[in-house]
Amino acid sequence: MKILYGIQGTGNGHISRAREMARVFQALDCEVDYYFSGRAADKFFDMSCFGDFQVGKGLTFVTEQGCVQKWKTWRQLNLGYFRQEVKALDLSDYDLVLNDFEPVTAWAAKQQQVPSLSLSHQAAFLHHVPKVNDSLFDRLLTRYFAPTQYQIGLHWYHFNCPILPPIIPCFDKPSINQVSFILVYLPFESLTQITELLSHFQQINFVCYHPDIEVESQWQNVQLKPLSRDGFHHHLHHLHQCKGVVANGGFELPSEAISLGKKLLLKPLQGQFEQSSNVATLAMMGLAHVTQSLDITTMRVWLDSESVGRVKIPDVASEVGKWLLSGDWDDITTLQNTLWSQVEFPELVCEVMSEHYPESQYITSNLSLTKPLMK
Repeated sequence: MKILYGIQGTGNGHISRAREMARVFQALDCEVDYYFSGRAADKFFDMSCFGDFQVGKGLTFVTEQGCVQKWKTWRQLNLGYFRQEVKALDLSDYDLVLNDFEPVTAWAAKQQQVPSLSLSHQAAFLHHVPKVNDSLFDRLLTRYFAPTQYQIGLHWYHFNCPILPPIIPCFDKPSINQVSFILVYLPFESLTQITELLSHFQQINFVCYHPDIEVESQWQNVQLKPLSRDGFHHHLHHLHQCKGVVANGGFELPSEAISLGKKLLLKPLQGQFEQSSNVATLAMMGLAHVTQSLDITTMRVWLDSESVGRVKIPDVASEVGKWLLSGDWDDITTLQNTLWSQVEFPELVCEVMSEHYPESQYITSNLSLTKPLMK
């Protein structure tokens, strides 16, 4: 089987997930080509695992000061060029287009009638999972931005829906030897506002990654690190050692953090319903604190808080890879049951979710989800 894997290049979460899938595909000796869009070719880093990958312009969003600018996004769209990219992409050699919210490969597969399958967090929003302020525009965007024949959504809880746990790097054991610093990754916020906030807590050390940082440096109590081949590539090292994480409301970094038992303070990107829904979900589960602004009081309260514990997440990527190669893409029942049966939540999370989903039969005394999710 030959696969073309289309990956959204805006942000780093989609790419981090694709790295895990690339690891699995290599182990399975599966022939996979990779296609990225949404970012200039010279802005990608740590991409060696993808081999000779392709880069397209695709479609992306304009963000300023932590907000999605829908009007500016619409103005900068070049739909004519996008149609040319779709038409120029030849899929005749591929048996499957795997897609992580990447529009060029998705629409090319649709037009050329090549089997396509979404493996993304966005696909979870096609089901009855928690949503906050989702407009008609958001619902249409979720369904038609990168449409595929099959969809597999990824989320932190099953919500009695046909979705899977997050795809994250394999962490064999919880973090040890924690260092007293906080990891900060707020790429859509003003770096000046971030450092101004952190400077109010001189007794705390922070490690801050940001796209506007070009050279690693120290500013008061903040270690500033660039998103580069020598920088963010090592963020997992910092993630293991830190006491907590301050981030936007994406999916991948919070998934990695809760799997290590790190406390979270999340600020959703304004105007982005997915991020608002994400932070509301983690807050409901008791796994994160939420702030709508870079607020000193909220930060102080969060810094004094403790983590509720670790969420144990299995090697989802390996199971998905084997399932993909089986070719039976109409049914994820066995795959779903296998993976959720290995997820373990802290006791507090189990109590909270049993209250929100009293009809659920999947939370057991040993903190695992073990009952069938689909009949």
